[in-house]
Parts: sequence; structure tokens; C-alpha cells
Amino acid sequence: YLYFWKLPEEIISMIQKEFDKNLTSFLPDGVEGKRFLLAVSGGIDSMTMAELFLHSPLKPRFAVACVNFKLRGEDSDLDQASVGQWCDRNGVRFHTIEFDTKEYAHTKSLSTQMAARELRYSWFYKLMEEYGYDYLSVAHNQDDSVETLFLNLLRGTGLKGLAGIRSSNGVIIRPMLSI
Repeated sequence: YLYFWKLPEEIISMIQKEFDKNLTSFLPDGVEGKRFLLAVSGGIDSMTMAELFLHSPLKPRFAVACVNFKLRGEDSDLDQASVGQWCDRNGVRFHTIEFDTKEYAHTKSLSTQMAARELRYSWFYKLMEEYGYDYLSVAHNQDDSVETLFLNLLRGTGLKGLAGIRSSNGVIIRPMLSI
């Protein structure tokens, strides 16, 4: 994500404006008083989303949630630590958890990907209820939406699948979807 901040200031400013416009489009009453939980993995997309929240002139109140699925060995641990360090440096509340994803997948007869999805969203919703977060923000972006569209086409989707990823779904928002 550090590469993002090496971009020309005009580009960063344009991305920040698009992000802020998207964020406000979900909230007809405005951002003030709303609390966001950010799903941050340590990858470039989610770290960029965290930086955009941090630098937003809208001053949204947010915390970060990071899941370590224990699927990539030391790299998983390093991502988790990196997100925690970012939160420490920036005074952001940090929630983190580790799961034995392979064991869970085996026990539930799920693919590893489906097990990880089930584990993380269950935990995110628990955090939202426990700490009073209003929205869960995930870092899906335009590339993810295009990828989803093509995967849906390959699967023989109907009209609904041609839309790609929705920008919001109840309390889940995707303010980077047009970026």
C-alpha cells in the first residue's frame, strides 16, 4: 500500500474524492455519528481503504478488524502484525483474531475459501454488535467487480450476475468499488 502514497498528489486527491463521494452515497444522513468497521487483511486494497478512511475530510469514526486464517504460514502472521502496527501508528482501534481455517473447513465440509468467508463474516457481525459499529466496509474495488462479472459469465449467470458486486448490501459497504 505504500506504493499508493507514492502516486502523484493529483491522482491521490482524485481517488480520495471518489472514495468520499462513494462513502457519502451510502449515508443519506451523512457520515457524522456513524461508526465503521473496516475489514483489513494487510493487502494493498484493504490498506489503501484504511488510508482513505484515515485521510478523509469527512472524518469518519472507524476501527479495523483483521483476520489471520493461518493459511500462509509466516506471511499470514506478518500481515496481521503489519495491520496492527499501522493501527498503533495512527491511533486506530484494532480487533484481530486467528482461526484454524483448514480444520473448520474439514469439520464443516466446506472449501477453504467458503470456510474463511463464513468465519470472517460471523466474527465481523459479532464485533459490530458488541462494539456498536454501524457499517462494515470491505475493500472490493473495480477490478474485483469485473472479475466477479467474468466468473459469473463462465458459470452461466442470469441477469443478476451481470451486475458484478453490489456497492452495498445492508450494513456492508464497498466505497472503493468504482476505483
